Amino acid sequence: MLLISPLLILLSGAATAWQSMEGWETANVTASEGQSQCVCSAYLPDTNLPVGRVEHMQQVSQELMLELNIQITKMTGYKAKLEVFLGELKNLTVRVATLDHDQYIKLDFELLRIELREFEALVTQLKETLNVTSPMFDSLHDEIRNMTLIVNQLESYDKSNLEVIRIEFAKLQRKLEDCQTEGNIHRPNVGNCDHKGLASVRGPMAIQVNAHLNPNFKYGGWGKDSKPVRGYESMYWYGGYSTPSVYEFYLYSDYNKLLLRSSLTHHGLPQGYEGVGNDYIIHGNAVYYQTAGSPPRMTKLNLTDSSYSHRVLAKASERFPYMYSPRQLVDFSADEKGLWVLYATEEAKGKIVIAKLDEKSFGVESVWTTGAFRPSTGNAFMACGVMYATRPRDVSTEEVFYSYDTNTGQEKYLRVPLHKFQENFANLHYNPVDQKLYMYSGGYYMSYDVHFHS
Repeated sequence: MLLISPLLILLSGAATAWQSMEGWETANVTASEGQSQCVCSAYLPDTNLPVGRVEHMQQVSQELMLELNIQITKMTGYKAKLEVFLGELKNLTVRVATLDHDQYIKLDFELLRIELREFEALVTQLKETLNVTSPMFDSLHDEIRNMTLIVNQLESYDKSNLEVIRIEFAKLQRKLEDCQTEGNIHRPNVGNCDHKGLASVRGPMAIQVNAHLNPNFKYGGWGKDSKPVRGYESMYWYGGYSTPSVYEFYLYSDYNKLLLRSSLTHHGLPQGYEGVGNDYIIHGNAVYYQTAGSPPRMTKLNLTDSSYSHRVLAKASERFPYMYSPRQLVDFSADEKGLWVLYATEEAKGKIVIAKLDEKSFGVESVWTTGAFRPSTGNAFMACGVMYATRPRDVSTEEVFYSYDTNTGQEKYLRVPLHKFQENFANLHYNPVDQKLYMYSGGYYMSYDVHFHS
């Protein structure tokens, strides 16, 4: 009996400790000595593993991890978007700070306001999507509001000057309309050269910042196909760059798509086919441009099958570019008579040489030497077989000062003003389809109506 007592005490203490444990199972323990018998109860834990509950927790954990990865991916995407738009916002700040009162126009202010509204909408959307409050979002909102106030103030400060410009422009338009009424000026039917040469250039009729919304893209060109294929009569093209290099083009189905920056096709020039000079055009669904490198070469990119053709322009010199760009050596032009290229040679001592091109063979048919010194010329274009050369009259006016008629060999000196938005421009060409001049000036699209003497 004395031997059983310690065991009883031990089991009793253990049983007392286990009684508070819920869900544990009960077991009997029996001990005996002679005729004496001691019975006690012990509580033992359930050894069955709750598999169902563990599987449920594993599934919930996996779902939480998946949702966490999704949210992390979203945050990464939003961070990238924020970095892009913050960069553009800084660009806007620079543009507002550097606006020159003598150069901007009303469209600049309206464009800035539209872009600021787009940024504000984006910041609001990101804030609602992430459902967070952050000093960064509040700072962005404040900066956008401040920039909007600055834009409005800048426009109000120079409102009187804008009104003067509009009045003067209206006077010019009335003068041109009076001339038309008198019958001195007319626009012949498309493809018709029954006139006596250039009389006036009216405009600019359209001023719009480039599709990149970047005025630092000062080099490039825009316009329409001068010999459009069926179904693409309304197509426009554009290429803009921060240097005189040419490496891509964008095509747009119509003018509205151009303004909305919704391109139909993008053509990137592969390595070894890059261009230079910016005096390129699209004619017959093919891009004609100057290839980078030496000697000066012509390149034709057929947009139908993406094939390339190259031709070395014999005798073309690298020493006589147009005055606005040191790399404009080969200037393509198209008119009612076909496809042309303008350049200079050592033999002609830097004067502009006109070459008529055969579109199929991409070879030179005929050559004429003019009296216009190319480095003193801003640019040149062809219309009805006549070359017209420009030069600066002042910072806001270009002048068509010289013409050479390949039909008769006759040259003339003219004084036809061409009002421009900025002092320099990168591309100027005539389109016989709509009888307009297309200019790319300081990152802006500009167009002019061309009128001829009857």
